Amino acid sequence: MTEKLSEEDRAHMARALELAARGLYTTDPNPRVGCVLVSAGEVIGEGWHERAGEAHAEVAAIAAARRSVAGATAYVTLEPCNHTGRTAPCVDALIAARIGRVVCACIDPNTRVAGKGIERLRAAGISVAVGALGEEARALNCGFFSRFERNRPLVRLKLALSLDGRTASAKGGRMWISGEASRADVQRWRARSSAILTGAGTIRSDDPKLNVRLEYGSWVRQPLRVVLDPALTCAADAQVFKGGGALVLAAETAPRASALASLAPDVELERVPAAGRRLSLAAVMERLTAREVNELLVECGPRLAAAFLEAGLVDELILYIAPILLGADAAPLAALSRLGEQSALPTFDITSAERLGEDLRIILRPRAPSSARSKGNDSGVDAGTGARFGAQGR
Repeated sequence: MTEKLSEEDRAHMARALELAARGLYTTDPNPRVGCVLVSAGEVIGEGWHERAGEAHAEVAAIAAARRSVAGATAYVTLEPCNHTGRTAPCVDALIAARIGRVVCACIDPNTRVAGKGIERLRAAGISVAVGALGEEARALNCGFFSRFERNRPLVRLKLALSLDGRTASAKGGRMWISGEASRADVQRWRARSSAILTGAGTIRSDDPKLNVRLEYGSWVRQPLRVVLDPALTCAADAQVFKGGGALVLAAETAPRASALASLAPDVELERVPAAGRRLSLAAVMERLTAREVNELLVECGPRLAAAFLEAGLVDELILYIAPILLGADAAPLAALSRLGEQSALPTFDITSAERLGEDLRIILRPRAPSSARSKGNDSGVDAGTGARFGAQGR
């Protein structure tokens, strides 16, 4: 029988979620987890997971406790792990500390855990309740749950556009469409992402760095920078390849002797299946999942944007709308060509609308995608001809 949770339980879990959110930019590829220890109605310890390889939230809370935690209730935003990874199992620490009760927001989707941590705790005589603010806990770790439940990262497509839906001037050349406040906001999306992905066309036209330039404490984690370059056409001295931390995905038929192929180990090069100049997006997702990519931010031109949309791989669409007009000859938002019948046209729900400086940021999610789209039907991507982009375990 499921234990009934009280308002006090939810209040302490809300605090645990606040603590977990402190690891928004630092824990990858691990989930963001917080823990609150309560004894006789008093909070006696708090902790959160700060980064992979360091103490998990439960261990940090126990270490920070002001007095003995024996008999206390531990509020944890994710099921405590029961296996040895980069650190020892959290269930061992809870059992050794003689915790009396554990309340966890949701079950860990990692198959190495997935209820086994709860079983261990109950076998040790510890009462366990599940479900307090579970949806909020899942939302904080949406990419982590996506990787284990759907076997692919959560994908965000970020685009900056004019009032007439254009993303780059018809004259070409680099230009900012969105304002400074929007560009600062993009840095936060980058910082929370496991990887940032773009196409070879964007590299050739804009030469972006695609790195995080955000001050967050004394340490900023740089996401993996992924370039889809089927024919290996990018210049070896492109900004995105400087400083390491970049991955080039090329077609299996791409030249073996190329400038990019000689950059290893500073730049990793992997080959994936392709049809002509098009890389298989399904294969790309498989490679990124294998690399423990939880949240993927796509910053690209119209062709690559269209490929992700047509494949049903976009979970969130982030649009920065600037109060300018670029004209009908400018590059479109997405070069969509296979939308099908009127009844099958993709639709979105607006989940957020916020003014940033002079711009408007809108966040949208697909509305009831078809089963084929939700499985990520692979339409391929011609990353080599991408147009200019004018904005920027546990």
